[in-house]
Amino acid sequence: MTVLPQARARLQTITPSLRVRPRTDWALVLAAAAILVIGTLLVWSSTSANDALTHGHSAAYLRKHLVNIVIGLGLAAAVVVTDHRWVRILAPLVYAGSVAGLVLVLVMGSTINGSQSWLIVGGMSLQPAEFAKLAVVVGMALLAAERVEGSRRRHIGNTEVVAMLAIAALPALLILLQPDLGTMLVLSATVFGVLAVSGAPRRWLVGMLASGVAGATVVVTMGILKAYQVDRFMAFTDPTLDPRGAGYNTTQARIAIGNGGLFGQGLFHGSQTKSGFVPEQHTDFVFTVAGEELGLVGAGVLIALFAVLLWRALLIAVRAEDLFGRLAAAGIACWLGFQTFQNIGMCLGIMPVTGVPLPLVSYGGSSMFASLVGIGLLLNIQRRSAVAPSNRLSAERRLVR
Repeated sequence: MTVLPQARARLQTITPSLRVRPRTDWALVLAAAAILVIGTLLVWSSTSANDALTHGHSAAYLRKHLVNIVIGLGLAAAVVVTDHRWVRILAPLVYAGSVAGLVLVLVMGSTINGSQSWLIVGGMSLQPAEFAKLAVVVGMALLAAERVEGSRRRHIGNTEVVAMLAIAALPALLILLQPDLGTMLVLSATVFGVLAVSGAPRRWLVGMLASGVAGATVVVTMGILKAYQVDRFMAFTDPTLDPRGAGYNTTQARIAIGNGGLFGQGLFHGSQTKSGFVPEQHTDFVFTVAGEELGLVGAGVLIALFAVLLWRALLIAVRAEDLFGRLAAAGIACWLGFQTFQNIGMCLGIMPVTGVPLPLVSYGGSSMFASLVGIGLLLNIQRRSAVAPSNRLSAERRLVR
């Protein structure tokens, strides 16, 4: 009876060669890599002919985008190889740093497109709200794990739900003060998803939905929204109300996507793209480049790649060996999934224009860094859960013999 425990001890200390190496989710890696490649081509196409952006250097934004990807991949790699215990130790620091960045934005941030959301550091612009999405996910996951794993319960209770909502409330309030309604929508969907996966009582989920509807009603009826925000929502319902103003982006986005047809006009040959008719096409409206130049087939492939990425993220959440991993992976899936839907939806005219980037595709360092760190955390969680029990048992049996 004492042979097996001794074998396990020897397996962990004396014979590391018998340990099963953690596997990598190559489907997730390849899907993310393909999205990055397509996104790079779309950013290049949308900026190469825009002299107002590039100042005559057609590859200027391409180089910047590639630098952002390299930095993001470095951050992702660091997260992947970090011991999971350090991930949990560093989670509070990530959250605190994100909140500090949001406070600095309100104090010394720059206003772009009506939202005070940017920090200019050394000639680079950073958007702390992008990192706040990931910070809220890991903060809520850590709190729930620390409270539940130390007890015999399998699900969180009312006390944990209140604490998790408090963690999300502080960044949410700071984001609303910017104001950045697009990020607020993504954050709300992410928080709802984390609570749903955590096993929170259903009354809290119903209460969140009811509070969201009531809050939106109060905001609209009391005139809290700024004029440009009201115009955007009105243009969403009917772009013809202001075709040269708030409805211009939506109208031009639809025209660009419609021009693509089934197979597109060809990469770097989109008429709307080369003429610069779609504003912010390399950031918020980058999906219109895919629709126009790659057509329905090419845009469909891009959407399919996002579907694969989200499928693998949810699978990692299901297979996670602890509550922290399960909630973190599910939260990242909700964040990337809803933001992708929001961005593509506003390009198609089925969602209001809110100014959120397309993850892993749109130009912008903050979004790229946060998204790739999220992918890195998914791989970190997956690698810890990838050791098959049968392989571990067979190794023990070989050692006993």
